[in-house]
Formats: sequence, structure tokens, C-alpha cells
Amino acid sequence: MAQTTCSFCGRAKKDVSLMVSGISAHICDFCIEQAHEIVGEDKKTKKSSDKKAFILKKPKELTQYLDQYVIGQEDAKKVLTVAVYNHYKRLQQKEDADEIKIEKSNIILVGDTGTGKTYLAKTLAKTLEVPFCIADATVLTEAGYVGEDVESILTRLLQAADYKVEDAERGIVYIDELDKIARKSDNPSITRDVSGEGVQQALLKLLEGTIVNVPPQGGRKHPDQKMIAVNTENILFICGGAFDGITRHIGKRLHTQPMGFSPGSAFVSADRDNLLQYVTAQDLKAFGLIPELIGRLPVLSHLDPLTGITLKRILTEPKNALVKQYAKLMAMEGVSLSFDEAALDFIVAKAVEYNLGARGLRSICEAIVTDAMYEIPSDNSVKELLIDEAYAKSKFDGSKFKKLQAA
Repeated sequence: MAQTTCSFCGRAKKDVSLMVSGISAHICDFCIEQAHEIVGEDKKTKKSSDKKAFILKKPKELTQYLDQYVIGQEDAKKVLTVAVYNHYKRLQQKEDADEIKIEKSNIILVGDTGTGKTYLAKTLAKTLEVPFCIADATVLTEAGYVGEDVESILTRLLQAADYKVEDAERGIVYIDELDKIARKSDNPSITRDVSGEGVQQALLKLLEGTIVNVPPQGGRKHPDQKMIAVNTENILFICGGAFDGITRHIGKRLHTQPMGFSPGSAFVSADRDNLLQYVTAQDLKAFGLIPELIGRLPVLSHLDPLTGITLKRILTEPKNALVKQYAKLMAMEGVSLSFDEAALDFIVAKAVEYNLGARGLRSICEAIVTDAMYEIPSDNSVKELLIDEAYAKSKFDGSKFKKLQAA
């Protein structure tokens, strides 16, 4: 009887652990493993050669994209787009003879709730060909306490990059609700502030640039857990927060003046509704951010409060404006939905009254259209719905908003 041997390496069946037999050939486990490695290397080579070159978009191009979705906030758009553009120019920098090294410029955005801080970051992420994640500062605690460690921020970035460390190390992280980790007083605490000052101190090296051991699945670190080393030196951090009450610090600083003089008081009083435009690092320090953290967020910008005119534009103009969203939902039922100008003005007036920003528009619209969206799917006779001021007012008056106002 002929002895079975591997058709590739010639080893006998008795000399190997496994022999796979075909119609007229055989292959041993040694050759299978070697073939698997060759195929893997070939795929890796093809993938790297097929990879698209990173296209660096200019600040004006990024702003034009943002304009399709975000109304106003020109200062914040300019600061964000320039920072992102410079960040990736920095990564493409070659070693020069003059040895000038460009430092990264992390950003902090200050603005009232509903003005578009998070939405700006999300929209910017759509046009960028880099890993991007949004982390929430409210769940972070100092290492060793219940909650999430600061390193868990990078776990989300790794997930966005499909755990490719090289890609994650040139990504962008947006840290939301930064104001929630402010310390409770302007003085350094003598006791542990585990979710405030402690978190700020833990963020310092992360923002500046260091090699961090990140748990792959997030959560707390364990001694026997496998870690992924991530260098944060080339990761751009954008931080945002409402900083509710910071206008008191700004107003106090602006009105500090020598006795007997009142320079610029008329100018300040004219802009009292938008004191955030005068925000400085000094105000952030007075609010409760430690100086070391402020120093690692050198670019500071603000978002303007939303006026009635801006809110009406938000309601109708962007690509995914609320009016367009409701019209599309109704179109799926075969119904044509439209709002008249008076109804839009009524919605905007109520949003300004409740001072909830752009999010308030959604709440008020839901109160007005919920009954129609409940009835129409079951009523095939309705083909067109016009929401005028009378209809909007009647539905709003019957909602919880009116009861809240009465209370």
C-alpha cells in the first residue's frame, strides 16, 4: 500500500498531526499554516496599496459643509475648521532643518444649552476621513472610584477606528459637558473631589500627549486585563460645555473699573444678552477649571445665543431641518404636510419664551403634530395637512407646555 505524503512538502502522514486529502493531492497542517500566513500578508499588502490618500480639506471648504447643517455660529465654525486644518497639516509636517515643531491646539467651546456645540462636532465628523468619537465628561471619575476612568474616552476612539491603533492616534475626540467636572469653589479642594478636580487632573497628560494603556472593552482597569497602548500626542481634543453661570464671572470682570471712571459701560450694556463673546481663560478659572487644564486647551471660542430669527432659520433652512423631517415622515404615509408662516412664527415665539435653544423647537413641534401623526396612519382619506397658527395654538394649548406655563 502506497504511503500518503503531503503534495507540497513531502512529509509522511505519520510525521504530521493532520493531513487533509483532496481528489488527487494531500496537504499537511504545516503547509496549511504557512499558506494561511502567505494569504494574510498578501491581503494586508493589497489593502495598504488600495487605501485612499488622505485629502486635507481647506477651512473654507469645511465651513461650506457646516453651513448646510448649522445656522449661524460663524466664530465657532471658523475656530473649529482652522484648528482641524492646522492639526492635519501638523501631522503631515516633515522633519525640517530648522527643527520647528508645531504644537497641537486643543479647543474649548463655551455656549448655552441648545446652541449647537455637540451638533457642530457631530456634523464636522461626517466630512472628516478620520476616526471621531464623542465622550461624556459627566460619567468620569478619578481612578479607583465607581464610574469610568479617563482612559475609557480612548476606548470609544479605538472602536471608531476598528481597533486600528495607528488610525486612532490621528483621530479627534469631542469631550462634552466639560463644565460638569468643574470644582465647586475657586480654591483647591482639601478633600477628594473624585468627579471634579480629580478628573481634571487625570485629563492633563491625556490632552498634552502621552502613551496611555487603554482597556479594549472600556470600564475599569484590571491587573490581568490585556491593554492597548495609545499615544495621544497627535489626537486633537475638542471640549464643550454650557458653563451655566459663567456670565456672572464675565460681567463682574467687565465691570471692574477704577473709582470715578466708567469706560465702555455703554458698550458692555449693549451686549449684555451675549456676554459669552467676552469669555476668557480667567473666567474659566473662576468657574472652576484648574489652570493646568485651561493651559492645555489654548483655543477658546464661544457660541452665540439663538435669537428668534436664527431659530426660524434652524426650523426651515438646514438639510435636515425639523420641518423637512416631519414632511418626510408624513410623505411616507402618502400625506403632504406644510406649515404656514404664522405657525412657524408661533413655534419660534414659544421656543424663545421657554429658552431651550434649538432642542426646544423639537419639543414644541412634537406637541403640535403628535395628534395628527397618531390619527393619519389609520385614516386613508387624508392626503394633505396644513398646519396654520390656529391649529398650532390649539394643539399647544392642550399640551403639557401650557399647563406648565399656567403653573
